[in-house]
This record gives sequence, C-alpha cells and structure tokens, in this order.
Amino acid sequence: MDMNLNDQLSGDVIIDDLDSEDALQVAASGRSGARQLPQMMRRIPVTLTLEVGSVRISLQELMDIGPSSVLPLDSLAGEPLVIKVNGTPIGRAEVVVAGEQYGLKVIDLEGLNLDILAP
Repeated sequence: MDMNLNDQLSGDVIIDDLDSEDALQVAASGRSGARQLPQMMRRIPVTLTLEVGSVRISLQELMDIGPSSVLPLDSLAGEPLVIKVNGTPIGRAEVVVAGEQYGLKVIDLEGLNLDILAP
C-alpha cells in the first residue's frame, strides 16, 4: 500500500458538529433502550478514534524505521478494529469507503455505557 494506513486511520474525529437530535441518533443507532443525555451534556465534544493495532519495538528498531519499513501489527487482517472514545474502548468496527473518504461501520458498542453519564 502506498499510503501509510496508520496516517489514514489514526486521525481523531471530533463529534461536536451534530445537532442534539443527530448526536443522539448516532449514539443510539443499533441499540434499543438508549437514554437521552441531559441538555447540558449533548454538546460535550469527545474524540472518536479507530485503532488499527499496535506493535512493541525497541528504541533501536524505532531508529531503524525508514520510508519503506513495514511493521507487523498485533491485529489480524480482516479482524474488526477497536473504536475508542477519549482513549477508552467502546466497541468494534470495520473500515469502509464512504465516497472518497474512509469511514467506519460499527459492529458493536459493548463498551458504550451512557447510563453512567445520565442521571
């Protein structure tokens, strides 16, 4: 692959452009019984990331990395990727192409617990 996959997918996405109803629909899609957030919490920005994988290397190996280097990651090709919100895993997703951009297709949101945020 010519482009670095980590550069393409590791960018943070801030979900604060949505109006309140759209944000709730995004958070509740695919889940039954989703609770509504209090009005004051609906616009709090969070950082959503999709983690492709990781690799543990030595400092020497890091110094030896060049433009054509390939580092195998700890995840298997075709395996669902981890969705994180503010660094906390909340679910799994697949990478999809949305027009000319990459997107994510949510598989599950087992770690997303809005009940702890809402009274």
